[in-house]
Amino acid sequence: MPLIHTLRRPLSRRVAPLRLATLGPDEFEGYASLFGVADGGGDIVMPGAFAATLRRRPPHRVRMLYQHTAAEPLGVWQDIREDTCGLYVRGRLVLDVQRAREVRSLFADGALDGLSIGFRTVRARKSGVHRLLTEIELWEISVVTFPLLAGSSVTAVGADARQ
Repeated sequence: MPLIHTLRRPLSRRVAPLRLATLGPDEFEGYASLFGVADGGGDIVMPGAFAATLRRRPPHRVRMLYQHTAAEPLGVWQDIREDTCGLYVRGRLVLDVQRAREVRSLFADGALDGLSIGFRTVRARKSGVHRLLTEIELWEISVVTFPLLAGSSVTAVGADARQ
Protein backbone atom coordinates (compact mmCIF):
# COMPACT_ATOMS: atom_id res chain seq x y z
CA MET A 1 0.00 0.00 0.00
CA PRO A 2 2.82 2.55 0.57
CA LEU A 3 3.59 2.49 -3.17
CA ILE A 4 0.17 3.95 -3.93
CA HIS A 5 0.67 6.82 -1.52
CA THR A 6 4.11 7.70 -2.91
CA LEU A 7 2.69 7.84 -6.42
CA ARG A 8 -0.23 10.13 -5.59
CA ARG A 9 0.18 13.71 -6.69
CA PRO A 10 -2.08 16.69 -6.30
CA LEU A 11 -4.00 17.11 -9.53
CA SER A 12 -5.02 20.38 -11.03
CA ARG A 13 -7.35 21.06 -13.92
CA ARG A 14 -7.30 24.01 -16.28
CA VAL A 15 -10.51 25.73 -17.25
CA ALA A 16 -9.35 25.72 -20.88
CA PRO A 17 -6.50 23.82 -22.48
CA LEU A 18 -3.25 25.66 -23.04
CA ARG A 19 -2.58 26.53 -26.67
CA LEU A 20 0.87 25.63 -27.96
CA ALA A 21 2.45 26.88 -31.15
CA THR A 22 4.26 23.54 -31.55
CA LEU A 23 0.94 21.75 -32.09
CA GLY A 24 -0.89 22.12 -35.36
CA PRO A 25 -4.49 23.38 -35.40
CA ASP A 26 -5.77 19.79 -35.58
CA GLU A 27 -3.45 18.40 -32.84
CA PHE A 28 -3.77 18.00 -29.08
CA GLU A 29 -1.99 16.29 -26.21
CA GLY A 30 -2.69 15.16 -22.69
CA TYR A 31 -2.81 12.24 -20.29
CA ALA A 32 -5.14 9.33 -20.98
CA SER A 33 -4.20 7.66 -17.68
CA LEU A 34 -2.30 8.62 -14.51
CA PHE A 35 -0.17 6.30 -12.42
CA GLY A 36 -1.00 5.64 -8.79
CA VAL A 37 -4.36 7.41 -8.79
CA ALA A 38 -7.60 5.53 -8.10
CA ASP A 39 -10.32 5.97 -10.69
CA GLY A 40 -14.04 6.03 -9.91
CA GLY A 41 -14.19 2.23 -10.09
CA GLY A 42 -11.29 1.66 -7.69
CA ASP A 43 -8.69 0.70 -10.31
CA ILE A 44 -5.15 2.06 -10.00
CA VAL A 45 -2.83 1.86 -13.00
CA MET A 46 0.74 1.09 -12.01
CA PRO A 47 3.88 2.33 -13.82
CA GLY A 48 4.85 -0.06 -16.62
CA ALA A 49 1.30 -1.35 -17.11
CA PHE A 50 1.22 -0.21 -20.74
CA ALA A 51 4.79 -1.24 -21.68
CA ALA A 52 3.99 -4.59 -23.34
CA THR A 53 1.00 -3.36 -25.33
CA LEU A 54 2.90 -0.28 -26.56
CA ARG A 55 5.72 -2.52 -27.82
CA ARG A 56 3.19 -4.59 -29.82
CA ARG A 57 0.83 -1.87 -31.00
CA PRO A 58 2.06 1.40 -32.54
CA PRO A 59 0.09 4.59 -31.75
CA HIS A 60 -1.77 4.67 -35.08
CA ARG A 61 -3.24 1.21 -34.28
CA VAL A 62 -4.80 2.42 -31.01
CA ARG A 63 -8.16 3.90 -31.96
CA MET A 64 -9.12 7.48 -31.13
CA LEU A 65 -12.85 7.46 -30.43
CA TYR A 66 -15.55 9.82 -29.23
CA GLN A 67 -17.15 8.74 -25.92
CA HIS A 68 -15.93 5.10 -26.37
CA THR A 69 -18.22 4.70 -29.40
CA ALA A 70 -16.65 2.41 -32.02
CA ALA A 71 -18.74 4.03 -34.77
CA GLU A 72 -17.27 7.47 -34.01
CA PRO A 73 -13.53 7.55 -34.73
CA LEU A 74 -12.07 11.06 -34.48
CA GLY A 75 -8.49 10.89 -35.64
CA VAL A 76 -5.12 9.23 -35.24
CA TRP A 77 -2.77 8.95 -32.27
CA GLN A 78 0.71 10.12 -33.19
CA ASP A 79 2.48 9.46 -29.90
CA ILE A 80 1.51 7.25 -26.95
CA ARG A 81 4.07 6.62 -24.23
CA GLU A 82 4.51 6.13 -20.53
CA ASP A 83 6.31 8.82 -18.58
CA THR A 84 6.65 9.45 -14.85
CA CYS A 85 3.06 10.77 -14.58
CA GLY A 86 1.12 8.30 -16.68
CA LEU A 87 0.12 7.60 -20.26
CA TYR A 88 1.02 10.66 -22.35
CA VAL A 89 -0.76 10.98 -25.71
CA ARG A 90 -0.53 13.31 -28.69
CA GLY A 91 -3.05 13.01 -31.49
CA ARG A 92 -4.39 14.56 -34.65
CA LEU A 93 -8.08 15.04 -35.33
CA VAL A 94 -9.25 14.21 -38.87
CA LEU A 95 -11.07 17.44 -39.64
CA ASP A 96 -12.86 15.90 -42.64
CA VAL A 97 -15.01 14.17 -40.00
CA GLN A 98 -17.87 16.33 -38.69
CA ARG A 99 -17.57 15.06 -35.09
CA ALA A 100 -13.81 15.81 -35.09
CA ARG A 101 -14.55 19.42 -36.12
CA GLU A 102 -17.08 19.65 -33.28
CA VAL A 103 -14.56 18.22 -30.80
CA ARG A 104 -11.92 20.69 -32.00
CA SER A 105 -14.31 23.59 -31.39
CA LEU A 106 -15.19 22.26 -27.93
CA PHE A 107 -11.45 21.88 -27.12
CA ALA A 108 -10.80 25.45 -28.26
CA ASP A 109 -13.48 26.83 -25.93
CA GLY A 110 -12.53 24.55 -23.01
CA ALA A 111 -15.95 22.86 -23.06
CA LEU A 112 -14.53 19.35 -23.54
CA ASP A 113 -11.21 18.01 -22.26
CA GLY A 114 -11.61 14.49 -20.82
CA LEU A 115 -9.65 11.44 -21.95
CA SER A 116 -10.40 7.81 -21.11
CA ILE A 117 -8.86 4.45 -21.98
CA GLY A 118 -10.60 1.36 -23.32
CA PHE A 119 -8.61 -1.73 -22.36
CA ARG A 120 -8.48 -5.35 -21.27
CA THR A 121 -6.83 -6.18 -17.96
CA VAL A 122 -4.00 -8.68 -18.47
CA ARG A 123 -2.59 -8.66 -14.92
CA ALA A 124 -3.86 -7.13 -11.70
CA ARG A 125 -3.76 -7.71 -7.97
CA LYS A 126 -5.97 -6.61 -5.11
CA SER A 127 -4.77 -4.16 -2.49
CA GLY A 128 -7.53 -3.42 -0.01
CA VAL A 129 -10.48 -1.98 -1.90
CA HIS A 130 -8.36 -1.22 -4.97
CA ARG A 131 -7.37 -3.27 -7.97
CA LEU A 132 -3.77 -2.54 -9.00
CA LEU A 133 -3.46 -2.88 -12.78
CA THR A 134 0.05 -4.06 -13.62
CA GLU A 135 -0.46 -5.02 -17.28
CA ILE A 136 -3.05 -3.57 -19.63
CA GLU A 137 -3.88 -4.33 -23.27
CA LEU A 138 -4.79 -0.91 -24.65
CA TRP A 139 -7.53 -0.95 -27.30
CA GLU A 140 -8.61 2.66 -27.64
CA ILE A 141 -8.40 6.10 -26.11
CA SER A 142 -11.51 8.26 -26.19
CA VAL A 143 -12.27 11.92 -25.87
CA VAL A 144 -14.99 12.00 -23.21
CA THR A 145 -17.13 14.43 -21.28
CA PHE A 146 -16.70 12.70 -17.92
CA PRO A 147 -13.53 10.60 -17.49
CA LEU A 148 -13.66 7.87 -14.84
CA LEU A 149 -10.17 8.95 -13.77
CA ALA A 150 -10.17 12.56 -12.59
CA GLY A 151 -7.19 14.36 -14.10
CA SER A 152 -6.99 12.29 -17.29
CA SER A 153 -7.44 15.12 -19.71
CA VAL A 154 -6.30 17.17 -22.65
CA THR A 155 -3.54 19.50 -21.49
CA ALA A 156 -2.82 21.39 -24.71
CA VAL A 157 -4.43 22.03 -28.08
CA GLY A 158 -2.97 23.52 -31.23
CA ALA A 159 -3.47 27.15 -32.07
CA ASP A 160 -7.06 27.75 -33.10
CA ALA A 161 -7.20 28.75 -36.75
CA ARG A 162 -10.19 31.03 -35.96
CA GLN A 163 -8.03 33.32 -33.80
